[in-house]
Amino acid sequence: MTEALVSILAKLRDLRLIRYILASVGALAVDVGSFLAFMGLGVAAAPASAMGYSLGILAHWLMSSRAVFQDTVAEGGLARTRQKALFVISALIGLALTTAIVGLGDWAGGDPRLAKGVAIIVSFTATWILRSKIVFRSDPSARSG
Repeated sequence: MTEALVSILAKLRDLRLIRYILASVGALAVDVGSFLAFMGLGVAAAPASAMGYSLGILAHWLMSSRAVFQDTVAEGGLARTRQKALFVISALIGLALTTAIVGLGDWAGGDPRLAKGVAIIVSFTATWILRSKIVFRSDPSARSG
């Protein structure tokens, strides 16, 4: 039984989505911690959300490029620059979704923290799809455009 459990855990460790979820949790901690800190300092909900998300973007690139998509990170030069640009574009899409959802929730009189929860789910899904299918595709030549 123990060998089977160890084997299952080893296979889970190798799953890219599991690693992405763990990287996202780390980036989310940076994002939400910053969001709450900025709100605690009196920053309005939407800008606080945008600033927190922006700090989370940096954390996510570091974790994604080193622990999630390390086998498909471009070596350097134009390919690496293009990949970073695509990553930032995917992050900006997530940022726009997050800011709009939190701003709309706050504008509608809802709790910005609940709106942030919805935004987390929507943004996670959108960025996973973009990053796994476009930014970190296995075939580097498919990234050119």
